[in-house]
Amino acid sequence: MKKFCLILLVLVLGSVALFAAGAKEGVNVDLSNLSQSGKEIVDVRVLAMKGPTAMGMVSLMEEAKKGVMDGNTYTFDELATIDVVVTKLVKGEVDIAAIPANLSSVLFNNTKGALRVLAINTLGVLYIMESGDTITSIEDLSGKTIFSTGKGASPEYALKYLLNSYGIEDVTIEWKSETVECVAALAQKPNSIAVLPQPFATAAMMKDSSIRVALDMTKLWEDIQGTQAFPSTMMTGVVVGRTSFITEQPEAVSTFLDHYADSVAYVQSHHQEAATLIGALNIVPAPVALKALPYCNITYIDGKEMQSKLSGYLTVLFDQNPKSVGGALPTDEFYFIR
Repeated sequence: MKKFCLILLVLVLGSVALFAAGAKEGVNVDLSNLSQSGKEIVDVRVLAMKGPTAMGMVSLMEEAKKGVMDGNTYTFDELATIDVVVTKLVKGEVDIAAIPANLSSVLFNNTKGALRVLAINTLGVLYIMESGDTITSIEDLSGKTIFSTGKGASPEYALKYLLNSYGIEDVTIEWKSETVECVAALAQKPNSIAVLPQPFATAAMMKDSSIRVALDMTKLWEDIQGTQAFPSTMMTGVVVGRTSFITEQPEAVSTFLDHYADSVAYVQSHHQEAATLIGALNIVPAPVALKALPYCNITYIDGKEMQSKLSGYLTVLFDQNPKSVGGALPTDEFYFIR
């Protein structure tokens, strides 16, 4: 059995080509603060990655420190690398996690349905940046060189989907291994072009005033998809739960989703306060978070709308490369609808 689990874990890790950074010890809720209502107290173990997928959760992280919330307590491992997320999900060491959207499909397929997607938490965070003022439409990219990370992962498939959809075939993509290399390329030569995710895009603009947002890739995607019968959108992150935990604790999962939706709403409407929390948790520095939040597309979408948008997005990736979603589009059981 141990050998099987090890093989499964290696398979899952080997099929994912994504990047993330940072790790931090978890924040543990004081379990001695229990409800006196007689309702069962469920400790929900939550894991989030450093970056936009964790930003919408910061209000819940703060509120959870006060104790029981409608029958739930929360233990957060709020900053983790992608390999930590995969390992803990596969081993059952966390109940709920915020992860990249396509990774959720990869894990669903490679674990034979051991997790389900609960909600979309982050739409597209990729922007085409320029150190100049020559790019005003996607057609202006014709004949140009674009620096980007994410070869073999969702950034590559999203960029190529957009270029193909707009009929642009003469673009050279120069792949970099780190986002900081793309930022350096922008700074080295006027009118250079690069794909950057938030909040790196905002940080780059704060450091170099010649760098600007030329094109919003999420908007370009939605302009194309607007002609479809069931339009999708570009997305970055989702929240998933272990299938066994959802089955055993459906009420706790539903309560978590209510709390998470409230947290996202707070972050969306209280940028200054949210940025302070984001900085305190070392997700990104507070000044960067404050400027980046309007462009991070933090959201909360569940139910049928979640299924429609996510399935459409995964279909686009699947058409680019089936391995990007784990070799097959997930079945309806993948989508948790309460």
